[in-house]
Amino acid sequence: MLFRLGLALVRLRWWVVGFWTAAFLVAGGIAPRVFDNLTPGFGRADTESQAAIDLLNEKLGQEEVVLVVVVSHPDLQVTDPAFQAGVEEALAGLQGYPDLGRTATLYNGGAQNFVSRDGHSTFAYVSLKGGFDHGMETYNEVRGRIVTPGGFQVWVTGGVPIFSALNHAAEQDLQRSEALSLPLVLAALAVVFGTLIAMVVPLAIAVIAVTVTMTTVFVLSQATEVSIFVLNIASFLGIGMSVDYTLLMISRFREELARRDRAEAVAVTMNTAGRAVLFSGVTTVVGLSGLLFMPFMFFQSLGIGGVVVVLASMLVVLTLVPAVFGILGERINRFRVLPLRNGPPGSFWRAVATRVMRHPVLVAAPVIALLLLLGAPFLGVKLGTPWATVLPPGTEAREAWEKVEEDFGLGELTPVSVAVLSSDGVLRPEVIGALYDFAHRFAEDPRVQRVESIVTLAPSIAKEQYQQMYSAPQALPPQVQAALAGFGSEDVTVVRIYSRYAVLSDETKGLALDVRAAARVLGAGTSPLVTGATADLEDTKDVMYTYFPWVIVYIIIVTYVVLLALFRSVVLPVKAVVMNALSITASYGALVFIFQQGNFEGLLGFASSGYVEVTLPIILFCIVFGLSMDYEVFLLSRVKELHDQTGDNTESVAAGLERTGRIITSAALILVLVAAAFATSEVIVVKAFGVGVALAILLDSTLIRVLLVPALMRVMGEANWWAPRWLLRALPQARVEG
Repeated sequence: MLFRLGLALVRLRWWVVGFWTAAFLVAGGIAPRVFDNLTPGFGRADTESQAAIDLLNEKLGQEEVVLVVVVSHPDLQVTDPAFQAGVEEALAGLQGYPDLGRTATLYNGGAQNFVSRDGHSTFAYVSLKGGFDHGMETYNEVRGRIVTPGGFQVWVTGGVPIFSALNHAAEQDLQRSEALSLPLVLAALAVVFGTLIAMVVPLAIAVIAVTVTMTTVFVLSQATEVSIFVLNIASFLGIGMSVDYTLLMISRFREELARRDRAEAVAVTMNTAGRAVLFSGVTTVVGLSGLLFMPFMFFQSLGIGGVVVVLASMLVVLTLVPAVFGILGERINRFRVLPLRNGPPGSFWRAVATRVMRHPVLVAAPVIALLLLLGAPFLGVKLGTPWATVLPPGTEAREAWEKVEEDFGLGELTPVSVAVLSSDGVLRPEVIGALYDFAHRFAEDPRVQRVESIVTLAPSIAKEQYQQMYSAPQALPPQVQAALAGFGSEDVTVVRIYSRYAVLSDETKGLALDVRAAARVLGAGTSPLVTGATADLEDTKDVMYTYFPWVIVYIIIVTYVVLLALFRSVVLPVKAVVMNALSITASYGALVFIFQQGNFEGLLGFASSGYVEVTLPIILFCIVFGLSMDYEVFLLSRVKELHDQTGDNTESVAAGLERTGRIITSAALILVLVAAAFATSEVIVVKAFGVGVALAILLDSTLIRVLLVPALMRVMGEANWWAPRWLLRALPQARVEG
């Protein structure tokens, strides 16, 4: 089929070029509009923490989005009238804003903890209506309404400002990485092909694929939420996949053109390299589609963007590239910038394969041991979630957060909150008694700074006194009624437990777990739900890693079936999956060694957070599994083609590596360069992604494809190609025509 398609594309070459030119012009007019339709948030999940947030919002009017406005003056004390006037001036622009919720300051009922230790700083809570994602969309407008009075310093921090700054930094990283990677890719293409025409074609295909992808994402964003991070993956994979696939097609076309006429050379290229591109793209799509099963808009958006850009790259490469070949013919080799090298028999790659297969066990054993050694640090992985410290130094949200931690206390902005629901009323004596015991248990915990609730208003009030006092709420003093209103309603109340430690510290995580365990046995007919930044982030992590094992199983099974159809072997797909597992394991270990343990901090320009960002293993697995399978398909497709012709396993492996070794390492080099550009990011998460992908591809295209695969194929011999006869009859038969 692909052979006949190649002939048809040559006949209709000008129509095909015209179609893609028109499509590119239309897409180019639509694609820039995608930036205004993407969502900067992460998405919601069905967790206890989210349920508590919704309950507090519904019953107490506590908004999910709370901005922390930090105000400081080098000379004035917060008790000075001039300081109060400065705070009011800073927040005056928010008056009348339609999405504004409550504003709490030291001067309108805020507690003494709103005053810094030195007395020169305070902070205000500004809540916004509409939820986290809406807060992300409107934050820049809100921030613009907060001014800095003369002589004061004003910062804004909190969950929304932190993630907003993270998104902004990611956009800047995307622009910088593209600017850095483009000249490097051009230089690599010059070395690979040596001619100007062959250099230009892959880049043109990449531009078309990325533009079409952006337009498709714009259309999808009209119907569903799509994360802004889709731009990063579309750019990375669009450039990498388009160039990879075009490299393979050009290399095979040049080879066939030396012994066939133009039309037949295109047709055979389609039936061989085109088939490898088709199956390679399918395996990459399988890996990326695993992200669609994660119940978060962020992951699903990455999956959508990745799948769309790979499909777009495949479609352009399998239609436009053959048509361009039909137009160019021998002119593909014009305008040389470097001498052409076509890899004649007896080349470097054949020599490597031959030497490896002479001593396959001696090669395979140390390579496997090295990969496992590289992956060993992953046994001690600590997964964490991004917070202010992942932002570049000097970012407002990070500076403000660090100032609050330094001047007010590490856990001041992130209490562990317990929403207690009692349909029969929270002021019943048995509920008050249970709450008193619960709150005072944690008030005595050495990890706790203080506890705020309706049963901790004053240390001199005993449990029985609280029970008696709340038995007649209408008779309460005004100040107690005000406190009661701040902590609850008739059937809901909240207990806030402030940690002495940072939000992502082991101590605070342990405290959140202990609070949740104690809340579950609170009794008295209550339904407690635990939330807060620490609990919310930990709940999100738990949901991710509940789904991730199923994503792994899905990707492995579907990839195996695809490779089974391509190679018509039961053994080769198993080996391919194991090889990918080794490269991914090694990259995981490197992430722990570098970013968790803090090695190479000076070289890479970062400060270790002491953990691996929680989304990285998931994203890396889905992306790297597909990318690594590309090179397996490139190599083994050629080896199978030769084995079908000769029946000689050893010769087929040597000749296959001879024909594809240079193109695999060249394609991998380009992807490594594109990924390495992300490693220049000032955001640790993006930097770690770039390092992880670059290292995985580098290991896969060198140690694994060049050394380990030939060694293992030599050890297994003809068993590589075994499959039961009934299965062979059921599988489709693909042959090289022409």
